[in-house]
Amino acid sequence: MWSDIIHEFADSPSQGRVVRFLLENGFGVNTDGKICSNGIDIPATAIAKAIGSDRRVVDATARRILERPFLRGIFLNMRATPDLSRVAESLGLSVITVMPKDANEKGIVGAAVRVLSNHSLAIRQIFVTDPQFSEDPKLVIIMEDPLPAGVVDEIRALPQVRQVII
Repeated sequence: MWSDIIHEFADSPSQGRVVRFLLENGFGVNTDGKICSNGIDIPATAIAKAIGSDRRVVDATARRILERPFLRGIFLNMRATPDLSRVAESLGLSVITVMPKDANEKGIVGAAVRVLSNHSLAIRQIFVTDPQFSEDPKLVIIMEDPLPAGVVDEIRALPQVRQVII
């Protein structure tokens, strides 16, 4: 699906950068053709500055999204969710980051969750970066409990795992 979205902008690399940025950040487009996050408008100038582009490219991308039913349905319903990993310590939560050997391989999340579940650990949030948008995709798991001894070694021993960061 992501490749279909990016393919829609193959003829315009500058608009392709805008779309990639919107997807990476969970930003949508409202019916007025404005970039938004959870219903809050984000100025096109701010998006343009963040990606080193021009406001007009951002506006043209938003209009193009609304003109295509496939894209319209996606971006009108896009929602951003908070990433608790950056505030986990302040909230008294634990974070474990799993770097996969091959992010396109199936079962990475299930295998890691199974290890945590076997130790009765409560998971608050799971965040996975999409391998099509991230140069270094990862699985981030935020838990209520501190990690008991051996859990990191069990996750590190999974065949899909390249590295574990705590």
